[in-house]
Amino acid sequence: MNRLQQLFEKQQKGLLSIYYTAGYPSLNDTLKIAETLEQSGADFLEIGFPYSDPVADGPVIQASSKEALDNGMTLPILFEQLKDLRQKVSIPILLMGYVNVVLQYDVEAFCQKCQEVGVDGCIIPDLPMYEYEEMYQTTFEKYGLSNIFLVTPQTSEERIRKIDGLSNAFIYLVSSAATTGGNLSVSESATAYFKRIADMKLKNPFVIGFGISNKETFDAANEYASGAIIGSAFVKNIDKDNLEGSIKSFMKQFR
Repeated sequence: MNRLQQLFEKQQKGLLSIYYTAGYPSLNDTLKIAETLEQSGADFLEIGFPYSDPVADGPVIQASSKEALDNGMTLPILFEQLKDLRQKVSIPILLMGYVNVVLQYDVEAFCQKCQEVGVDGCIIPDLPMYEYEEMYQTTFEKYGLSNIFLVTPQTSEERIRKIDGLSNAFIYLVSSAATTGGNLSVSESATAYFKRIADMKLKNPFVIGFGISNKETFDAANEYASGAIIGSAFVKNIDKDNLEGSIKSFMKQFR
């Protein structure tokens, strides 16, 4: 089992994951942010590799992606930065980004490099499920990588069951059909959606993301899921001039 699978085997509730963009606010902050987040109580991390057209992301993460690209961040640079990852960080790490970047790098080379630096899995929202199954699943598995699929309120039960069969760590439950950075609405419809997924008794645990911004929304998500993912609210809070301090103060509300 990779670190991600071990984490979910060991802990079923209250998991906190943080997303941030590699190369933001400064090009060489990637590893420092990961270290500080682990010290501050994050259970696993999603490091975003920036892309020029991040269609699933709201304005905060779009802006961080643009700044990271302007800073010179690329996938080869990110892997170079992560070569010392496992000397400094022990919690599971996922890379999150768009499929074009991975295809340009070459899928097998990408997976091999992930294994080399100690990455445990990937979230590639625009990688079609059938393409993953037909073309890339064996490569991901060869290098011990978990591929994380997204489920939305509109995803059919048939597709969710298929995703559950292809998954080996957790399923990313998108709280709404919006882009990242909104506020989690703990409305009757959202509650019914979370409960519907829970009632399906899937073999994989699920984690809720999109709109988790504070302790209240984190706790609300954890009523139904194994954990929650915070992205835009964290990225917005990063202070370039007080990087470590701003991370620790943000994390205090959860830990």
